[in-house]
Amino acid sequence: MSLTTADKNRVIQAIDDLYHLARQYFNREFPRPAVTFRRSGKNAGTAFLQQNRINFHPTLLQENLQAYFNEVIPHEVSHLLAYQLYGRVKPHGAEWKYLMLNVFNVPPQTTHNFDLSSLELKSFHYSCNCGVLSLGVRRHNNILRGQQYKCRRCQAVLTQV
Repeated sequence: MSLTTADKNRVIQAIDDLYHLARQYFNREFPRPAVTFRRSGKNAGTAFLQQNRINFHPTLLQENLQAYFNEVIPHEVSHLLAYQLYGRVKPHGAEWKYLMLNVFNVPPQTTHNFDLSSLELKSFHYSCNCGVLSLGVRRHNNILRGQQYKCRRCQAVLTQV
């Protein structure tokens, strides 16, 4: 089951509604972002500041529709607005929190707690002195390019099993 056009349109309308609130609050216009719906690991959403673009994970969106409207969409829009208003600032810093609380009236949560079991996340097994652990695609690819990672507990360099 894939994300419907109606759901995508609802997301875009929610973004427009949030930008309307921001325009009223700051008494200025903001450029609307491009919106994409692509799988992105475990990320519910990602704001690309310089590109003025927001990506939403379609599977997580579909499975957590109401939480997206209540939390994720305002979260990502706040990132773009913080950048447009204040420039490069801490991703979940005071400016972002201010926007979440005062403009959108949403608690400033920095992570989601969605069930990820339906996602087909590739993992790669690595070992250390503690045993075997799984790494995601990003860390695995970094290791293939020469990056080294150490176990947080035993400090041994991780090696692929």
